[in-house]
Amino acid sequence: MSAKPDGNKGTDPDQGRKVLDNAPGAVWFRAGKTSRPRPQLSHERITATAVELLDRDGVRKLSMRRLAERLGAHATSLYWHVATKDDVLDLALDAVFAELDLPERHSASWQEDIEAFMTGLRSVLLRHPWAGALANSRPLMGPNALRCSEFAYTALTTGGFEGVHLSSAAATITHFVIGSASSEAVWQQRSDEVATRSAVDAHIRAHIDEYPTLAGHFPLLEEDDWDSHFHRGMRLLLAGLASPDAQERS
Repeated sequence: MSAKPDGNKGTDPDQGRKVLDNAPGAVWFRAGKTSRPRPQLSHERITATAVELLDRDGVRKLSMRRLAERLGAHATSLYWHVATKDDVLDLALDAVFAELDLPERHSASWQEDIEAFMTGLRSVLLRHPWAGALANSRPLMGPNALRCSEFAYTALTTGGFEGVHLSSAAATITHFVIGSASSEAVWQQRSDEVATRSAVDAHIRAHIDEYPTLAGHFPLLEEDDWDSHFHRGMRLLLAGLASPDAQERS
């Protein structure tokens, strides 16, 4: 987001910073505070502790007070290092992206690189069930998230994608992984997944006259586990992107 021009003075950079100051993602644009040293706290320790709490309790239960208690510090001392809870969430989310182990070098096949990106991203998002939904709610501007994006964009440019087709392909890939991982994470935290799916299956089959196609093709539990479902969808998506006319349709 850019600041509004002010006559002959041009763009005011302070205005843009004020707009972002308390928004998700602002931590990556905010200048660090000048403060006396506080060796007991650091961004690294705060981030690691926040990830631990988020893994255990989720986003809603995380607060600056709970984080400070876990760190053995006073809540006000956190504000010398992070300005808001959103700062903490941004740092924690970027720490999750740091766990994505991508190849150091790109392969000869862009599809193989994208598959490595998609399967790796899914793994780290499932390891931290809160991260998928959070990634959809804010700009991913941390250094680790940008490193991952750079890898995916480079692979896609090797495959011939450029301009709006490049951004659309990258968004499609990322949204598929985040959406799939978010759904799986939610369902895996429930104890009634199998019973619920069986009930849905029975309901559709009981109304076969209204939903004949669904009743005839609703996935069987033993044939459609989460892992198989993801990899099947990924192969279909990559096949679509690799089709000759993928970039010819605007």
